[in-house]
Amino acid sequence: MTGSFDPKKTLDSIGLGKTEQKRSVRVADVIQKELAILVLTKVRDPKLAGVNISRVEVSDDLSSARVYFTVLGDKKAIQAAAAALERARGFMRTHLAKTLNMRYTPSLQFRFDEISEKVEHLDSIFQEIANERKTGGENS
Repeated sequence: MTGSFDPKKTLDSIGLGKTEQKRSVRVADVIQKELAILVLTKVRDPKLAGVNISRVEVSDDLSSARVYFTVLGDKKAIQAAAAALERARGFMRTHLAKTLNMRYTPSLQFRFDEISEKVEHLDSIFQEIANERKTGGENS
């Protein structure tokens, strides 16, 4: 039978079979999801109530993970959330060790994700430009 069906070749031909992501990227994705669920369900610190795990970057050797978080509020809320995450670091790493089933669990470093603030700033600038175009178009 010359026209036999091979699912791998079919998936490769349409671009779905090639999922060659680096292992560190795949591990970072799993860590991000696990920590987001953990913060929502098991961490009892009230200072972590509004914390969102936005992204995780894992080193290529899988020894360390930078966990980026966002929180609603001012600088005081950010500092309180960062301190609470530091206190919960061991608990979170232990949970990851049990869940991920890896030989070594990456050490966790928590950082405030400033990208969201930059995006909000750019959005406000774009909104101002759009408003000026609307008012400028009405005046002519």
